[in-house]
Amino acid sequence: MAIPVPCQRCWALFTLLLFCAGMPPAIAGDPDFTYRTHAAEVRLNFSALDQNEHGVATLRSTDFAVVDKDVIVRNFKSFTRSDWTKLEIAILIDTSESVTPSFRHEMSDALQLISQTAGVPDQNLSIFTFEGSKPRLLCAEDCRVAHAAERLPTEGTHGLTPLFDTVAFAANFLAKHGDAHAERVLIVFSDGADTISQSSLANAIDAALRGEVQLDCIDLNQSADGSQGATVLRHLARATGGRYFPPPAGASQALNATLEGYRASYSVSYELPSHASGFHTIRILPTHNLNLQFRSRSGYYYPDQTR
Repeated sequence: MAIPVPCQRCWALFTLLLFCAGMPPAIAGDPDFTYRTHAAEVRLNFSALDQNEHGVATLRSTDFAVVDKDVIVRNFKSFTRSDWTKLEIAILIDTSESVTPSFRHEMSDALQLISQTAGVPDQNLSIFTFEGSKPRLLCAEDCRVAHAAERLPTEGTHGLTPLFDTVAFAANFLAKHGDAHAERVLIVFSDGADTISQSSLANAIDAALRGEVQLDCIDLNQSADGSQGATVLRHLARATGGRYFPPPAGASQALNATLEGYRASYSVSYELPSHASGFHTIRILPTHNLNLQFRSRSGYYYPDQTR
């Protein structure tokens, strides 16, 4: 019998491992790769939280089951703690908001928090924003300096807000950057509004799912009640296994919660239960302690054609 649990609260990233006959393993998320045989194994990265949303560092493989589409998986090929030092962190700053001195100070505090986090290499941090109607990579590998927030544009974007384009741009960057099996998170500071993107909300989510990128969204609206932007941010986070932080969540608070979750993350692998092409949904359910909550991506794509 299925156990009701808030699966939207699931978190972390997973990788579909594709093994090809006579060929090296594929890098998931690469749309140009040719798949000539069936995938054999699914690898899923996730975090476990208690009822107070604190990381659980003592999880056992018998404490949970994975529901892959309609198949319940309990027999796992491997189960280990994730190496969180491979975490790829990117920050997306929506500069259509008034970049006030207090917001700059808050971003400086957030970057300082990351700089004091032991174990995350310097090259695993990047910052994105947009300039006019175009996404912009503000910095990569050198974002820990004390005055990184001063690189932000000094003026607003005058109503031009390519949020969805920038999410897709950042997700594609993360998918190709660093270790192929790294966990990837994009932390979005925005009000959720988009005025000029060529990409749609669905396109942005699809780019994140294909790149195995989790979106954690910090809402910059004055109030989340009845806000269309808040709905957009919730949808971005929910679809990618991330977390939504309503106003007035601070940058440091949100980043601290994100990093804490990754310190209690795990990796599990199991035999692919179905070769059906298309999107495979994933849920993680507790088997004993119903107070456990899990965060993971909402699913993975299985290739529908070969070349």
